[in-house]
Amino acid sequence: MSDTRKPGFWGRLFGEKPAPSSDAEQALERATEDPRGEEESLKALREERRAEAAPQAPASEEAPAGTSDNTPDAAPPEMQAEWLKAGHPNPPEHEPPVPDDILDPLDQPREVREKRALSAEPDPEAPAASTPEPDAAPGQLEPQPAQPDEPQGWFARLKSGLKRSSDTLGTSIQAIFTKRRLDEATLEELEDTLIAADLGIETATAITDRLRAEKFDRDVAPEEVRATLAEEVAAVLAPVARPLEIDTGKKPFVILMVGVNGSGKTTTIGKLTAKYRSEGKSVLLAAGDTFRAAAVEQLQVWGTRSDVEVLTRPTGADASGLAFDAVKKGQEDGTDVVIIDTAGRLQNRTELMDELEKIIRVIKKRDPEAPHATLLTLDATTGQNALNQVEIFGNKAGVTGLVMTKLDGTARGGILVAIAQKFGLPIHFIGVGEAIGDLEPFSADEFARAIAGRE
Repeated sequence: MSDTRKPGFWGRLFGEKPAPSSDAEQALERATEDPRGEEESLKALREERRAEAAPQAPASEEAPAGTSDNTPDAAPPEMQAEWLKAGHPNPPEHEPPVPDDILDPLDQPREVREKRALSAEPDPEAPAASTPEPDAAPGQLEPQPAQPDEPQGWFARLKSGLKRSSDTLGTSIQAIFTKRRLDEATLEELEDTLIAADLGIETATAITDRLRAEKFDRDVAPEEVRATLAEEVAAVLAPVARPLEIDTGKKPFVILMVGVNGSGKTTTIGKLTAKYRSEGKSVLLAAGDTFRAAAVEQLQVWGTRSDVEVLTRPTGADASGLAFDAVKKGQEDGTDVVIIDTAGRLQNRTELMDELEKIIRVIKKRDPEAPHATLLTLDATTGQNALNQVEIFGNKAGVTGLVMTKLDGTARGGILVAIAQKFGLPIHFIGVGEAIGDLEPFSADEFARAIAGRE
């Protein structure tokens, strides 16, 4: 009797294998350990299984000489009984063989498979895979290649980027104003929806007050509400939609980029660099995020793309010294624009904000008017926290303008309206993606129409 005990822990540790507990497991083990290829092993396992399932011949009988593996198996008793019941004189002695052409491909003999592969005829209904197209007949137009999709305009990309924000607002407005008159309960529900979309209390109140004055106790269509929303948002944003103008009389024009970790400062610098280079301006970049090696490498990649020099220092070096050297080099070389990156810092870390103040003081030692623009990069996905960032960075770093990024990754794009309403800082650029063309000067009307879901 074979030992079927399972090995203990030490047996399993040193590779001792348990004895197979059944014939099926033995066959599976033999097939697994078979040194032949996967196809042959699978074929062998299937043959063993068929042999086990077939009736066994008496031990005294021997197979006649000259028989091969293709000899049909004896017909089972139930087949013989059915044969006699159907009126046939003699029951079949053998089960009819299965034709080779309907066997599983792995069960077919190798010579059969090779013969079928060589003699296979192509399907007349199947299209030719690589047949070249015939030349066009004289007087006929040659077939034209498929034209690539035309690139989307900026408003189309903006609308696509703000789709999550506009869909959220549009769905809520549709639900509120379907078959309902404009009463106080409806206005309160709309006001809550607008505040939840981060548009701010003042903007939400202005929209509901206008609807109360113009449409109260009347049936209001959702499209009318979206039109009012777009007009009120545009009215709030219009005063702050101001482009960043480079003063050519100041060489270099120094731009300092600030913001929290992950807000998109370095990517924004790369996009601005490409923009200014396309305008024919010379640019020098300073990798002031000396605490994160990946930030330096990322800025160098952007510099290589736009063919501009990137000033760097070893990891951990003093960022204020690098900023000073960048302004000095820009003055000596007559560079048009110097853009200085800084390390991401949380607005509630006092020591980090003090370091930012130091960078600005050192820059002013070289040029008392610099930095000429201090841009705060805001991540739209942070929602209400962006208000706190604007307040603290504004007090510590003297922020002169805003860049809102990642509007395509959130349903809270309305926070830009609340920021404009509260602080009135210029909004220079907005971003709706990672591509260079996804950062554009801010337009109040386009943003308002896009977030309201209007054309």
